[in-house]
Amino acid sequence: MIKIVLLGAGNVATHLYKVFKEASNIEVVQWYNRNLKAIEMYKNEVDITDDVNALIEADVYIIAISDDAIEALSTSLPFENRLVVHTSGSARLYDIDQKHYRGVFYPLQTFSKDVDLDFTTVPICIETLRKKDFKLLETIGESLGCKTFKVNPKQRPALHLAAVFVNNFTNQIYRIAHEITEKQGAEFDILKPLIAETARKVQEVSPYLAQTGPAKRNDKKTIKRHLKLLDNPHHEDVYNLMTESIKKTHGR
Repeated sequence: MIKIVLLGAGNVATHLYKVFKEASNIEVVQWYNRNLKAIEMYKNEVDITDDVNALIEADVYIIAISDDAIEALSTSLPFENRLVVHTSGSARLYDIDQKHYRGVFYPLQTFSKDVDLDFTTVPICIETLRKKDFKLLETIGESLGCKTFKVNPKQRPALHLAAVFVNNFTNQIYRIAHEITEKQGAEFDILKPLIAETARKVQEVSPYLAQTGPAKRNDKKTIKRHLKLLDNPHHEDVYNLMTESIKKTHGR
């Protein structure tokens, strides 16, 4: 049985706790958060604490908190020479205090506390300094039914940056589209099959080959009509930026 102490109570930590709880060979022996109220609802399931000095021994300590707080929390841990990992895509492995064996267990997915997620679809990116630590983290990932990937210090932040484009920026585009349709009383739901097909298509062909639309065709009349419809200058800026990016990519 792999014993885990979970540190943090945000979106990632909450999802990890739930999936660890269902794994047959993993036991969350303790859950720490500086604000105990955030995890108080789980006190009948797992030992909870808000005191780092009360942390118990485990095989791995998983820090799932904001990037800026990783270094301070890892430094405050009252032990050394134990495996301590964080779950960030962008924070450095070396942000963890050097008194620990250090690693990264990065689930590359978007997490919201109240939105269910099939964790078996989540890729786990692993970075460690010691081979034995990689093997342990790989075993944890596989126990969750996940595919695991060994990444290096350049690949992981590149993946995180790319994830911002495909998730955070794309979601903002959805938000703009929702505002455009809402303003005219059109149903945003009508666009959902298109959203689903766009995501499905890149499972089969490259984004380059999947690109369609007026910018790729250099359809100046349609582009001009679209810009006339936009009465929000910010949305115009986004439209123009994306249009020029597509045109440049496809040599228009």
